[in-house]
Amino acid sequence: MSGPFTARAATLADAPAMTAIYNQGIEDRIATFETTPRGVEAVEAWLAGGLPVVVVADADGAVVGYAATFAYSDRCCYAGIAEFSVYVERGHRGAGVGKLAMAALIDAARGQGLHKLLSRVFVENSASLGLLRSQGFREVGVHQRHGQLDGVWRDVVAVERLIEA
Repeated sequence: MSGPFTARAATLADAPAMTAIYNQGIEDRIATFETTPRGVEAVEAWLAGGLPVVVVADADGAVVGYAATFAYSDRCCYAGIAEFSVYVERGHRGAGVGKLAMAALIDAARGQGLHKLLSRVFVENSASLGLLRSQGFREVGVHQRHGQLDGVWRDVVAVERLIEA
């Protein structure tokens, strides 16, 4: 299915589909330093975290992508700041799913009183960087040799977006 797509708040029932999509990201080695597939319980914990998580579904109701926020820090001076990630099922990449997921996540973050979203993206992940630019994120800089993936040091681009009240 290639659309139309809808975005909504994620529920526990979405955890299996979200897990499968995240595990594709792990397999592809372009979006995360993680190397071990996640179980559904890990995604259920994200959903229980209290920060916005949205999913995008196709016309048949199947979850084809998601965007999620995570706590940036437990220090009170960073209240209102969240990290985020966005993942799209392989067969739906390039169809606007990521754009819809990020727009919905920004709206949900605004509704929850967050004022800034940030993340780190592999420098070679041009699709993700282009998506984030289109959603108003700015590239802050490059963290060189930020982490190892399969024994290779990888650079990441730090991105951020302030959320207007």
